[in-house]
Amino acid sequence: MVIDDDADIRLLIRRTLEMQGFAVSEAGTGAEALLGIQEYGPDLVTLDLNLPDLDGVEVCRRLRKFSDAYVIMITARGDEIDELMGLEIGADDFISKPFSPRTVQARITAVLRRHRPTPQRPTPQRRASDFMPRAAGATPDEAHHNPGRRAGDVAPAAASGAPAVVSGAAAAPEPDPRRDEADGVVRHGPLVVEVEGRTASLDGTELVLTRTEFDLLEALACAPRRVWTRKALLTKVWGTEWPMDEHLVEVHIGNLRKKLGDKGREPRFIRTVRGVGYRMAPAEAVG
Repeated sequence: MVIDDDADIRLLIRRTLEMQGFAVSEAGTGAEALLGIQEYGPDLVTLDLNLPDLDGVEVCRRLRKFSDAYVIMITARGDEIDELMGLEIGADDFISKPFSPRTVQARITAVLRRHRPTPQRPTPQRRASDFMPRAAGATPDEAHHNPGRRAGDVAPAAASGAPAVVSGAAAAPEPDPRRDEADGVVRHGPLVVEVEGRTASLDGTELVLTRTEFDLLEALACAPRRVWTRKALLTKVWGTEWPMDEHLVEVHIGNLRKKLGDKGREPRFIRTVRGVGYRMAPAEAVG
């Protein structure tokens, strides 16, 4: 959906989007835009800040209550505070007028590289063999098809003539207790991130996160020992490496910290590594 009070700008953006394969609807006012977003459920919204009825920031605030659409704000204003406000309430990117169609296409492509929310998978049915011990190195499918094998049994030799492996001869590496690969859940002390369901909870209470905030939290929580540079987070979350966009990371990290309750110079979860970027605090420090 293209939201702008200037018909010429709407036409320019519409044609740019249609060249990328989008079906496009338009709105010239904030009220019309909100009704259209509710009716059509667009995947992407371009939003002008200077609308005749509602300010674009207010439109973004309201649509975030019922829509997960990507939002790219477009404005002729030059004040940084407008950009920061837009990003803080859930916009995904910001373009200043005048702009070229190529700029719009590049920004849209970068935004769309990010993950879309996915519905939670139904809980898989458990088999009796799932609860039986199995030989080291055996996959769940192997255990299901060979329920008679027990821990400590000798695995059959490979067809290539490789020697059989005796369970217990070499200790298997310990799994990371923070992550359960089976259900895509990452645990970091009292913080739980469900990757597939795209939800996060702290001390048992679900956090209300924007798409960008969740993507940042997922990146940090899934690699808690890594120090993420702003450029690396730009590439991971926004799909861009433009240095001028590094302030996007700072604004959204600040919003994420507020929702995690991180305060003061020693945040509980997201630590700043001076001169480099960000990393998660050790799990034992946040428990």
